[in-house]
Amino acid sequence: MAGHRRGSWVVALCVALCLAVLAGCGADPVPDSAAGEVRRLLERRAHAVLDGDEKAYARTERPAPGAADLFAHVRGIPLDAWEYRLNRLERSGSRATASAEIRYRVEGHDRAPLVAERTLSLARHGGQWYVTSERPAKKAGEQLWDQGRVRAVRGATSLVLGVGRSARELRGYRELADRAVPAVRAAWPGKWPRKVVVIVPRSLKGMAGLLGAPASGYRGIAAVTTGEAGGSGRAPADRIIVNPEAYGVLGDFGKQVVLTHETAHVATRTQTSPATPLWLSEGFADWVGYRGTGRTAPQAAPELRRAVRGGQLPDALPGDADFGFGRDAGRLAASYEGAWLACRMIAERWGERKLTDFYRAVGDHGKRAGAVRDALHDVLDTTPEEFTARWRTYLRSELG
Repeated sequence: MAGHRRGSWVVALCVALCLAVLAGCGADPVPDSAAGEVRRLLERRAHAVLDGDEKAYARTERPAPGAADLFAHVRGIPLDAWEYRLNRLERSGSRATASAEIRYRVEGHDRAPLVAERTLSLARHGGQWYVTSERPAKKAGEQLWDQGRVRAVRGATSLVLGVGRSARELRGYRELADRAVPAVRAAWPGKWPRKVVVIVPRSLKGMAGLLGAPASGYRGIAAVTTGEAGGSGRAPADRIIVNPEAYGVLGDFGKQVVLTHETAHVATRTQTSPATPLWLSEGFADWVGYRGTGRTAPQAAPELRRAVRGGQLPDALPGDADFGFGRDAGRLAASYEGAWLACRMIAERWGERKLTDFYRAVGDHGKRAGAVRDALHDVLDTTPEEFTARWRTYLRSELG
């Protein structure tokens, strides 16, 4: 019994010590007092960014050779909020690496914070921590300020942010965006912010860096709309990101159609869900882009016209895979054209209001299975088979 009791006491002591250690670790994943010190450092850094206080910002860092001047890069962005949240700190003596989030809002455009995952290197000197470098976290996309000094140009309903672009160039984007917003407002009666943020990086490589993807996947794509954060989880705030190389070769008309198309994506985001097929979301955006321009089907759908005249009439509406950016350029264009003509047919045959009602009904379904079938029945009083047959006839009559 004595031996048993002594063993129990030792085990109990070990358990108590382990629990104490675990409790300390569980309370804060960051070791020792560095946690609070680094958090306070990042608070001062955030306040300096928001206040535009370069001297205060400089007191938070001892930049390593070649480190980017992030304060100068960010300074041109009209910010309403900027906050660091420390998630993890790995310390080795006087050096540390922090995993953190920046939560920021652009003034007048973001109703909720956007989140950027960051990695910060730190060093301790004279009893204080300093940032030596800050960069995107591994596998996280870049932010525009990671690519250079950001220049901002405001419009009536737009904000254009660019790197490596003159104010004159950015004003050109602003004029197109300011025309896109009322065009979309006239076509989409739903509730949306009725303003857009357009991001213009230096190059295709810069665009790919913002999207965290290989540049090869976006070659030839003039622009994309990406949800970052804010609003509801289902409908994030959007940024229109331009590929300046592909966009730059377009004429004025093409540039306007592209920005109006992307703005339509911003407007319809709250009604776009996993139930929405790409033929509907992309076709609708193209319909808005071309609406009121006077462009005929042969003018706007040359690739599909070539196929139809060559006896290659599509058997079915384009599937999601047909919109992959890595596909053959001609086939990709034909998919967009077929989707646009499907939405154009609805607007002509059933009316523009029915088209927007149909879009909402599909998105509200919640799941892909049955979404289009049910919306076709409830809104357009037809079936997928009848709709597809009508669309194929429409292609013949418009493009044949």
